[in-house]
Amino acid sequence: MRELQFREALREALSEEMRRDKSVFLMGEEVAEYNGAYKVSQGMLDEFGPERVYDTPIAELGFAGLGVGAAMNGLKPVIEFMTFNFSLVAIDQIINSAAKMYAMTGGAYSVPIVFRGPTGNAGQLGATHSSNFENWFANTPGLKVIVPSNPYDAKGLLKAAIRDPDPVIFMESEVMYSDKGEVPESEYLLPIGVADIKRKGKDVTVISFGKMMKVALQAAEDMAKEGIDCEVIDLRTVRPIDYATCIESVKKTNRVVIVEEANPVAAISSELTYHFQRYAFDYLDAPVIRVNSMDIPLSYSPTYIDVTIPNVKRTVDAIKKVSYK
Repeated sequence: MRELQFREALREALSEEMRRDKSVFLMGEEVAEYNGAYKVSQGMLDEFGPERVYDTPIAELGFAGLGVGAAMNGLKPVIEFMTFNFSLVAIDQIINSAAKMYAMTGGAYSVPIVFRGPTGNAGQLGATHSSNFENWFANTPGLKVIVPSNPYDAKGLLKAAIRDPDPVIFMESEVMYSDKGEVPESEYLLPIGVADIKRKGKDVTVISFGKMMKVALQAAEDMAKEGIDCEVIDLRTVRPIDYATCIESVKKTNRVVIVEEANPVAAISSELTYHFQRYAFDYLDAPVIRVNSMDIPLSYSPTYIDVTIPNVKRTVDAIKKVSYK
């Protein structure tokens, strides 16, 4: 099977959906003339023209609102944020307009819109460019929130997101755009809200999503050398969460570690932990351990970054702790 970069898989998904459906268009800062800040939209202006690939001013509130209005009137916008840190400028349009419109109009208006772009830490970008907002958006009824970890999932889920009748938050990572993975040439879609077991195991369940899957999978490989067999689950979407797959795994392994880049308070890992104690309490042989970023703004210093965000060592230590090793 051919290999594509993460950015190429996203571009292919966008292009295929725009060829399939003329109501789909792309809008955001530098998506057209500059070929995208991360080159996701490279070549798309040439193919689809300026009526379907729009460069915008640095005005997230404005072009997010324009997108919501377009979606209410039958179009299918894909809104690119250069980073989800900038989505805070547009959060009123996302939370109070896109997410609530269907309910507030009694189903008269659906909002088939995708807000996409990178989330989380991407190196030495400072605290205001390094936040994780997956749990913020997942807290909002009316939104679906997707955080893929590899090119295959990214393409299949982005195509599904564009076809979805509801607003979707699609979160990527700047440090993953060059990652390569196998992607079929034939068309495929992946269901929203279904987790994927990336590695089968019997001793400990390790759950993660997005770029932290690299940490989870490497930790599992390191533990295998010490005789601990980890099952690794990629949530892929954090609203809705596939609780059933996670709970069935925990019932088998009796131990669980959750790896998440966000800060620990009110995180996705907190939500999962509640569900395990509520629906799998009798199966747990050890307390659930979460591996989150430290509860501080991310420093510019690379030394501090390394110890602030989840890493393989912290994850290995957590796996050993739930295994009483």
